[in-house]
Amino acid sequence: MKRLAMWAAAVLMACSVGVAGAAEVLLGAGDVLKISVYGSPDLGLETRVSEAGSITFPLVGSVAVGGLSVAAAEKKLGQALESGGFLRKAQVNIIVTALQSQQVSVLGQVNRPGRYPIEGKRSLLDILAMAGGQNTDGGDVVSLIRKRGGTTTKETIDIVDMMRSADLARDFDLTGNDVLYVERAPRFYIYGEVQRPGAFRLERSMTVLQALSVGGGLTQRGTERGVRIKRRDAAGVMQILDAKHDDIIQIDDVVYVKESWF
Repeated sequence: MKRLAMWAAAVLMACSVGVAGAAEVLLGAGDVLKISVYGSPDLGLETRVSEAGSITFPLVGSVAVGGLSVAAAEKKLGQALESGGFLRKAQVNIIVTALQSQQVSVLGQVNRPGRYPIEGKRSLLDILAMAGGQNTDGGDVVSLIRKRGGTTTKETIDIVDMMRSADLARDFDLTGNDVLYVERAPRFYIYGEVQRPGAFRLERSMTVLQALSVGGGLTQRGTERGVRIKRRDAAGVMQILDAKHDDIIQIDDVVYVKESWF
């Protein structure tokens, strides 16, 4: 419940930040533009920005708009119409009807994976909110994969730590073609003389006693003195450890409860 409350807080914060800090989106290949010129209805058209970042506009021909804001593209088209002697004072209006160039992919354990447009300034929390947050299998860690200047980088962000500390320095602003991947929550396994053997979500700093509780407690034949942990070391070798109640469970640990002989 605490984790869900933190994610809900993240969603609310993301929405408020997104609205308050909206910025101009930059046009790019694939964007669909609806263009109109005041007083010249015959110049109106709907067109798509080419892979080269340009559009073809009546009278003036090819105009490069890739990398420009909507306002800058309107100004550039207006100047082209004026400098060509077609209009004395051109008032151009552009509406982006389909934003294809500036999209972020959200993958992994989220409720609505997919590609989301960056309409204005969008941060990591904004996009996670748009994707519905983590699903029931989602972990606390998000990977941000981005390509800049031919180099691919990966940032790992612990959302819960960020929210607990109220430090949003790692709530990065996203740009087109960034990828967010929500990792699956770490698991541990419990079997033997417990009520509900199986695989379960590993909570932070979970103890052996808490793991037994998640497994429904001991059966009538189980004994707390017969708890073992099977754990692989750094070399991948399986170790079998005698477990105390306050020992901390690690990722992929296998907890085994032995049968009492008395």
